[in-house]
Amino acid sequence: MSVAIEVQNLRCEFRVNAGLFAAEKRVIAVDDVTFSVPAGSVLGIVGESGCGKSTLARLILGLLKPTAGTVLVDGKRLFDLDRKARARLIQPVFQDPFASLNPRHRIKDIVALPLAAQGTVTRAEIDRRVAQILERVGLSAAMGERMPAQLSGGQRQRAAIARALVLEPRIVICDEPTSALDVSVQAQILNLLSDLRRDLGLTYLFISHNLAVVEHVASEVAVMYLGRIVERNETDALFRAPGHPYTQALLQSVLTPEPGLGVPDIGLGDAMPDPANIPPGCRFNPRCGIAVERCRSVAPTPMVRAPQGMVECHLA
Repeated sequence: MSVAIEVQNLRCEFRVNAGLFAAEKRVIAVDDVTFSVPAGSVLGIVGESGCGKSTLARLILGLLKPTAGTVLVDGKRLFDLDRKARARLIQPVFQDPFASLNPRHRIKDIVALPLAAQGTVTRAEIDRRVAQILERVGLSAAMGERMPAQLSGGQRQRAAIARALVLEPRIVICDEPTSALDVSVQAQILNLLSDLRRDLGLTYLFISHNLAVVEHVASEVAVMYLGRIVERNETDALFRAPGHPYTQALLQSVLTPEPGLGVPDIGLGDAMPDPANIPPGCRFNPRCGIAVERCRSVAPTPMVRAPQGMVECHLA
């Protein structure tokens, strides 16, 4: 099976002004991340807010330049390609469908914009492909004439998906594509994304904090913590037998409808991880309930787990 996305030792740092008389802080948003995504599959990336998920997505889209490392998309070095070539290979679907659509343009013009920006497609061909992709995502020609404010949240997200697919890319980066939608609408969008992947042979990088959604759509899952992938495995294997204490805590945090259980206590405490102040050793050790002295001084190296996963933990 061919590889759609290959990330090699990717690192991204930011310099943050800490105040008038304070020295700049170095924030490591993505730290030595390596993985590959087979063509036609779905890699789900999960983790708390601030763990680096969205920064990783922007790096793979070419919207940010890495401090170190490389990104290969469809076998091509991402930053060797110009913006138009990148757009033909890989497209995003963002979290908020209202914020990502120009409120002053009609839906059909928003969907047509990527084609028009290529500068090589005739007006007649643009109109044909826009009508075709709108129908495929479940929007009528009449909806194409409307403004974004005249559509529901689910319809706007369908328009955003149509815009992403009108160039016929091989890869789509979905960054929390359903979190701004009602639960019933979420299911419709997830089913649409699944049908499009099957029919068009797409590859997804699916970023979400919703573990139930990721379990439903992903072939494999990668768990991020403070800029690193600390565990990765096939979806069924990871949800059945998580190896990293952080993954275990995330799975324990999922609310259930069973009465009387209340809010689960996952033992992570109230302190959030700080990417500007990464602890020595295992970066999860200040919040880990089973950490030993080695965890506080020696950074773990990736360990292979069956069937084809990895975990970064001394005690896994």
